[in-house]
Amino acid sequence: MQKPGQNIDFALKETSPKIGAGALTGDKLSCTYDLVEQMHYLYVQVVKAKELPGKDVTGSCDPFVEVKLGNYKGMTKHFEKKSNPEWKQVFAFSKERIQASILEVVVKDKDFVVDDFIGRIMFDLNEIPKRVPPDSPLAPQWYRLEDRHGRKVKGELMLAVWMGTQADEAFCDAWHSDAATVGPEGVANIRSKVYLSPKLWYVRVNVIEAQDLIPYDKTKFPEVYVKAMIGNQTLRTRISQTKTLNPMWNEDLMFVVAEPFEEPLILAVEDRVAPNKDETLGRCAVPLQHVQRRLDHRPLNSRWFNLEKHIMVDGEKKEIKFASRIHLRIFLEGGYHVLDESTHYSSDLRPTAKQLWKPSIGLLEVGIISAHGLMPMKAKDGKGTTDAYCVAKYGQKWIRTRTIVDSFAPKWNEQYTWEVFDTCTVITFGAFDNGHVPGGSGKDMRIGKVRIRLSTLEADRIYTHSYPLLVFHPSGIKKTGEIQLAVRFTCLSVINMLHMYSQPLLPKMHYIHPLSVLQLDSLRHQAMNIVSARLNRAEPPLRKEIVEYMLDVDSHMWSMRRSKANFFRIMNVLSGLIAVGKWFEQICNWRNPITTVLIHVLFIILVLYPELILPTVFLYLFLIGVWNFRWRPRHPPHMDTRLSHADAVHPDELDEEFDTFPTSRSPEIVRMRYDRLRSIGGRVQTVVGDLATQGERFSSLLSWRDPRATTLFVFFCLVAAIVLYVTPFQVVALLCGIYVLRHPRFRYRLPSVPLNLFRRLPARSDSLL
Repeated sequence: MQKPGQNIDFALKETSPKIGAGALTGDKLSCTYDLVEQMHYLYVQVVKAKELPGKDVTGSCDPFVEVKLGNYKGMTKHFEKKSNPEWKQVFAFSKERIQASILEVVVKDKDFVVDDFIGRIMFDLNEIPKRVPPDSPLAPQWYRLEDRHGRKVKGELMLAVWMGTQADEAFCDAWHSDAATVGPEGVANIRSKVYLSPKLWYVRVNVIEAQDLIPYDKTKFPEVYVKAMIGNQTLRTRISQTKTLNPMWNEDLMFVVAEPFEEPLILAVEDRVAPNKDETLGRCAVPLQHVQRRLDHRPLNSRWFNLEKHIMVDGEKKEIKFASRIHLRIFLEGGYHVLDESTHYSSDLRPTAKQLWKPSIGLLEVGIISAHGLMPMKAKDGKGTTDAYCVAKYGQKWIRTRTIVDSFAPKWNEQYTWEVFDTCTVITFGAFDNGHVPGGSGKDMRIGKVRIRLSTLEADRIYTHSYPLLVFHPSGIKKTGEIQLAVRFTCLSVINMLHMYSQPLLPKMHYIHPLSVLQLDSLRHQAMNIVSARLNRAEPPLRKEIVEYMLDVDSHMWSMRRSKANFFRIMNVLSGLIAVGKWFEQICNWRNPITTVLIHVLFIILVLYPELILPTVFLYLFLIGVWNFRWRPRHPPHMDTRLSHADAVHPDELDEEFDTFPTSRSPEIVRMRYDRLRSIGGRVQTVVGDLATQGERFSSLLSWRDPRATTLFVFFCLVAAIVLYVTPFQVVALLCGIYVLRHPRFRYRLPSVPLNLFRRLPARSDSLL
């Protein structure tokens, strides 16, 4: 799993966790939660109390419940002046941390100085029943309170106490003993949750024309354009070429919106009366709830909308309606997939409209087991600490594990399932430090990220690996720990899965009515902002910094390191062709006479029997594929520091990568980087110019720009046509092949005659200024 030249600390490691899959435990958990290790908990459900005695001078009671087990203590919220309170709260104590044999549930009365004791209930842990889902939940029971001497007192408490695992329904919403330092108000920020991205739509606004506009300045022809707004998205058409009161545009504007639709579409017709001054000639608002929805490329009906404008009367804004109107075609595009993440790491490729979805082809099951070796992300009470949780994103479904407080080796052991509609998709995992627990900074810090492409996974195989968590800092690449995952892809239909490889990657509307690259980039940015804003409004929120990191919002920003990595990726792809070229050069130079003779024989056979050429090529590719099957990758891909050029990056390049946009660096540094870019751009410019020169030389063969060269080429073409007409093609091919493969004794170091002629042809480079 360690790649050549890669640091062993950054390598993928195969693990053998004690998960339920394949284990003959006889436990129902192994059927439902089989990709994680079992974690046993003592659950205490505090439901309500009744007939609690008053402890205050006024005879009232401010009750709360304290659940104590050894050194761990959990508390419910307290109610003021209520003798029959309802809490409906669950407490979970990790069995591996239990050091006591007695569970004590105490009811107390909240007081300013010392809380008053009302009563308690004691449980022997050896007598507590065990429950395993899918058994029905344990029914709570009424227990009579006792004083400190075991005598029954007034008041009863409804409880349920049982031993269970993380598969229990109460696990997600329970207060956990490993988060004892988090108060009741902070518990919501550390619980595990499942989130759904909002359903995104493209809105196409086809601005056709306007009629009967009334400009403010009637002495000149209006320069009119239309400005369209949805929320913070603003687009405008070009200024109409028809300088009349009935301008025409016939221009499309594209927006991204999310259900439920909260903002209307607002269109304003504006007249440019001066270089920096525009006057609104009228506006209209269109609620998106009433807009038509389109599933294919067929046009929908257009509509006329009345324009309105406001005037000031006695200091008040007064709305007047008049005869101006605008002709629009507005619809929600259901046939596109709204790209809200980087194209290379897409986790969902389905169209927006559910009617166009195809059946799922499989299930993706993930066990987020644990992490270890985490670095301290913040300081608390003078020592480093980490409050880690994990986020996973696939399709519209986001999951967030619970936060393990103050641990460098957290164990989550949570399992999640996603439907798979296309294997050419990527699931992304991110580990974060919770900054919203006591002592936190208020911002969740990134620990690292892992991506797994589903098409690289074998069906029905469980992958258990420890992935390095790597993060770029201004000082360089850092390993912040490792995360242990168990992943299984289950195929529901092999035929449907294989059929997917013959289908377009994106929905057909992307090919029938494609969007421009600039449009896609702008729309992707808007979609990311919408998803981030919506998830930030959930409870608990999936905060903006988390969503942006998972969606790779800054992946389009310039980076010298990424540019180098991409250049060497291209060179690695071309290395195969370069290797074939070098091998052929060795054949032509007779470095290995036996091999060259065999190539001659093979070439003669293929010339004499040309019908064998294609079968030979495909048979050769088949044999290569079968041969490489023995060395096929057995592990999912992971972040490669060598491929990313992260292990030997210059500090200034790193500083540039972490610079803000627009830049916040000093003018001297910006000037130096600008000069460096000019130097790189000059080299690119030279290469592009050389490519243009070669193309122009080809075109000048028949353009008579150089009459002597064109004369030679034209007469050569005539002679070649006559010779090839009277000579069988096989003879020509045989002679050409033998000439190319001739012995070095018959070769010359000087360039060939055709190459000499080509290099003498004129190009347009001498016409450049």
